[in-house]
Amino acid sequence: MLKITKGSKTSGIVLSFCLSQRLPLRTANMPVLDQEPSKDLGGGDALPKLPLPALKDTLDMYLRCMKHLLTEEQFNKTQNVVKQFGASGGVGELLQSKLMERRENKANWVYEYWLNDMYLNNRLALPVNSSPVMVFPQQHFRAPIDSLRFAAHLISGVLEYKTLLDSRALPVDYARGQLAGTPLCMEQYYRLFTSYRLPAPERDILVAQESSVMPEPEHVIVACKNQFFVLDVVINFRRLNERDLLTQLDKIARMADSEEERLPPIGLLTSDGRTEWAKSRGELMRESTNRDSLDMIERCMCLVCLDDPTGPELSDTTRAMLTLHGGGVAKNGGNRWYDKPMQFVVGADGCCGVVCEHSPFEGIVLVQCTEYLLKYMISSPSKLVRAASVSELPAPRRLRWKCTPDVHKLLASSADKLQRQVKNLDMNVHTFYDYGKEFIKKQKMSPDAYIQVALQLAYYRCHSRPVSTYESGSIRRFQQGRVDNIRSATPEALAFVKAMTDGKLSTSDTEKMELLRGAITAQTKYTILTITGLAIDNHLLGLREIAHELKMEKPEMFKDEAHLISNQFILSTSQVPTTVEMFCSYGPVVPNGYGACYNPQSDHIIFSVSSFHESPQTCSAEFVKCVVQGLLDMRDLCNKCNSSSNATQRRQGQTLETHTQTETNWQNKTPQRPAERSESEQTLPQVVLKTPDQTKVEAQTQTSSQGESQALKNGSKS
Repeated sequence: MLKITKGSKTSGIVLSFCLSQRLPLRTANMPVLDQEPSKDLGGGDALPKLPLPALKDTLDMYLRCMKHLLTEEQFNKTQNVVKQFGASGGVGELLQSKLMERRENKANWVYEYWLNDMYLNNRLALPVNSSPVMVFPQQHFRAPIDSLRFAAHLISGVLEYKTLLDSRALPVDYARGQLAGTPLCMEQYYRLFTSYRLPAPERDILVAQESSVMPEPEHVIVACKNQFFVLDVVINFRRLNERDLLTQLDKIARMADSEEERLPPIGLLTSDGRTEWAKSRGELMRESTNRDSLDMIERCMCLVCLDDPTGPELSDTTRAMLTLHGGGVAKNGGNRWYDKPMQFVVGADGCCGVVCEHSPFEGIVLVQCTEYLLKYMISSPSKLVRAASVSELPAPRRLRWKCTPDVHKLLASSADKLQRQVKNLDMNVHTFYDYGKEFIKKQKMSPDAYIQVALQLAYYRCHSRPVSTYESGSIRRFQQGRVDNIRSATPEALAFVKAMTDGKLSTSDTEKMELLRGAITAQTKYTILTITGLAIDNHLLGLREIAHELKMEKPEMFKDEAHLISNQFILSTSQVPTTVEMFCSYGPVVPNGYGACYNPQSDHIIFSVSSFHESPQTCSAEFVKCVVQGLLDMRDLCNKCNSSSNATQRRQGQTLETHTQTETNWQNKTPQRPAERSESEQTLPQVVLKTPDQTKVEAQTQTSSQGESQALKNGSKS
């Protein structure tokens, strides 16, 4: 990421690149997203910098995290490689010192490395592989005009929310807990409607529109029947009201129905691999007509995709798949533009949601925005009264494309690849109704840690081995904080799942319960490390990337087989809790893996599990069965042990009053629900900010149970 200043050498480099890629001038003038924090983004540089963990701590934790995932031979080799890397005066110390210098000079020492590694360097297609979706409640439209009315209401909500952003009136998120009142970094919110992921041959570019006192009239791009239309939402310096928006959407629907006017489904190109799309975009840019159309899409506020009905029964699973990829070429697969961060899908059959290009922001931002919109639509009646000042609206404009034979070939190739993705995706959305987070909290356990252990149990039941697991943990308490990885495949979790699956009667229920509590505690400790900036994945990434910057030969530690295994996240998990009826879905991050997103509610838990049909090792339905069985077994274990414990308490003559007091004390001391351990913190995340030294002592020794409870109270990927 580069900071652009007018007339700087850097801006010339970016401009040269843009010209070489035949970028339109307006897009060429959009700066690459700034690496330095802005002072007015809520939190901004008032927040502390992300800490840099001690090298020895990270290397020790790396070995601990990997030992049970490797063979004895692999681990012995890794142990020697790590020892050599961390030796006094060795490569590790040199790289650590360079990272310390970087921390002094950067707002966030890992942000640029992390963004490139997680997103911009990734060459896979965005749909399924990268872009998550929020699936809205099923809508019941009785007539075509109803879906347009819903879309007009939704756009009106978007404009209200953007007004909050533009005026910097969006309330800052604050941490709650031991150090209440600490602001959380808000930068991600301000990228929702102003950023764009530009495809490039080797590494994509995340660009952001410059704000100005008199911005150009804002517009939304409406996709309908694979055609793209410009819907100006500000005309004559006046924002369109809902009636006007409905009028314009109705015009667009009628224009899209004109078959003789229809153009090729150019949106399909954005569903291709990033290198392929960059090449296709370069081909499109040869024509000025196409450059103008691309410019309008790349500068728009967001997309609204008016989808045709798809035919099949709209189960939760079907709606998740249709939102993720549009159903392919024969359905709404071309009715998208995946480079834009926010694409709102409004299906004529009631399949609605939002597709998110993930590089500018995390799941919490997507949740907060979509919850605002849904609550706006519920609480604010549809306002279909025309304003007298805007009586005759200019017709929306259809974007035009000139397609050479080469572009048609590229379209055919993109269509084939999208179709293979549609066929390959194995999605299973399941609502577990037997209990929810309230039962788990009554067991004096963190719901997030409990569900993570259940996922470990499910994978072990399916595959008889543990694997590297990713759970995104928010680090927004720091400047430009995004996420780090909570490594949920702990040795303690493995000990528990083995006891639950060995088929022997040698392990008593009491021992299994102790192992469960040990697994929960280990998950909790690592969660605290992560959310306070002391986890290992970002640190290891920084060490690897600083070596590359120094043009050193890649250190042996990063060529070691264990490092590859460590970063093959076969289980990619995320908690995305909502207060409005909706759920999140995404695809696996490796060909033989699972994407497992969960949304815990008081009395039920929604799971969205994905895998690929082409992998002979995975099956989403089987994994869901194992998740359900594991949750039932864990409930039964808790009930048995609680029943036994209660009987013992009664024999000891404990009074109800004493029991109640004990429970009250636990609520003040014991983790209930990891708050920032995932992308999706609550509206006011209940987290605590400590210095790195304080956190390290607390997280590793658990001497302060109060700090743990405040960091994790009330619940945790997105």
